[in-house]
Amino acid sequence: MRVGILCSVRLRPRCVEWQAMRRVVMVLVGWLIMGVGGPVVAEDSMARTENATFAGGCFWCMEGPFEQLEGVQSVMAGYTGGTKERPTYEEVCSGTTGHAEAVQILYDPATVSYERLLEVFWRNIDPTQSDGQFADHGSQYRTAIFYHHEEQKRLAEASRERLAKSGTFDKPLVTEIVPASTFYPAEDYHQDYYKKNPLRYKLYRIGSGRAGFLNKTWGEQTH
Repeated sequence: MRVGILCSVRLRPRCVEWQAMRRVVMVLVGWLIMGVGGPVVAEDSMARTENATFAGGCFWCMEGPFEQLEGVQSVMAGYTGGTKERPTYEEVCSGTTGHAEAVQILYDPATVSYERLLEVFWRNIDPTQSDGQFADHGSQYRTAIFYHHEEQKRLAEASRERLAKSGTFDKPLVTEIVPASTFYPAEDYHQDYYKKNPLRYKLYRIGSGRAGFLNKTWGEQTH
């Protein structure tokens, strides 16, 4: 609870007035203790943020789609779902740590819903590929939704079921839905790679087969 009270009182040195003021102060203190009176701002009315974590193959390709959304405050590339603490890029690439390349999104659920994030996620991956994503093979490139609480789990499972029944894909969906675990930010040069190295990123996105697959599957509705 945050309570703000601004008082400006000019006291005159007369005993009666001082006693009266003392009674007023005591009443105000009582209100503060009881949590009533004054301009109280409830915690529920304060803006809150949540995390969402997705693995969609190479994390270079997963930052941009989410950063474009209003209500997303930050997108961090990193590693999650493995066993080794503070893994390096080289260690994750070796496929021995159990981690997946992933992005963690800090967002305002009052502005952008988790369902909207899920929609963007599905439209930027191939959820039927079990050995990685496009030209990148290995468990470190698997697709997964890492839920942070039960409501995210429920929404993720419902969205996967709807997609499976939509007829968009003719193969089973293999994207995992698993509890979130420790997320380790990737090295600085990986953050916003698509902005820092736009030409290399474009060539990689096309050369890996991701761009062609998404355009064929979703057309203009990739985001």
